[in-house]
Amino acid sequence: MAEELKETNEEFDKELEASFKKEENKQDAVWAHLEQMKEEGTILPLTVGGVVNGGVIVYVEGIRGFIPASLLSTGYVEDLNAWLQKDVEAKIITVEEENNRLVLSAKAVARERQRQEKEAKIANLSVGTVVEGTVENIMPYGAFVDIGDGISGLVHISQLSTKRVKSPEEVVKEGQKVTVKIIKVSNGKVSLSMKALEEDAEAEKKAKETGVEYTEEDAGTSLGDLLAKIKL
Repeated sequence: MAEELKETNEEFDKELEASFKKEENKQDAVWAHLEQMKEEGTILPLTVGGVVNGGVIVYVEGIRGFIPASLLSTGYVEDLNAWLQKDVEAKIITVEEENNRLVLSAKAVARERQRQEKEAKIANLSVGTVVEGTVENIMPYGAFVDIGDGISGLVHISQLSTKRVKSPEEVVKEGQKVTVKIIKVSNGKVSLSMKALEEDAEAEKKAKETGVEYTEEDAGTSLGDLLAKIKL
């Protein structure tokens, strides 16, 4: 009887150890997957399941994750309780299995979305288009102009005027409303020109003087080409 009890206890211990080992392997696999998602920048749809000091709690594949308040939104988060049960998208930024630590950022995803939206808007801009804008920043090499919809472009110092310009402040100042022409859109950057508008006006004036028709299509043509056409 004692021998049978001993065998039964040993079998139970083996089964228990096997169960623990299986659960441990399962947890290792989950953490390995979390690390993979971190490396791949996977965007996770999550629901805020709790609010703690300094941030909120979410669960990823059964693992408790933490989103600090500073990484919850692109703006300042005043009331964390307002985020309870709210759906969020986040990326994993820290995986530490040994410390049972999983940290995520919803701010990173929001910024990525904003970047993509901005790039899409810029891609839809057409070279040759004339737009209104506001000078928002002046640098030694030119002026940045806000042309609306969250898009800014650079008017290089060489594109500020047909006259020689030593400093952008000679032509523009911060807060000034200006009319600019889009002359280049590349790699998410927008190049603008005030000089091109002066050249267009000059070409149009000469066209009228010589009786050559000046069309909207000509507005996207260089001054040299336009003058050549006028001479013809």
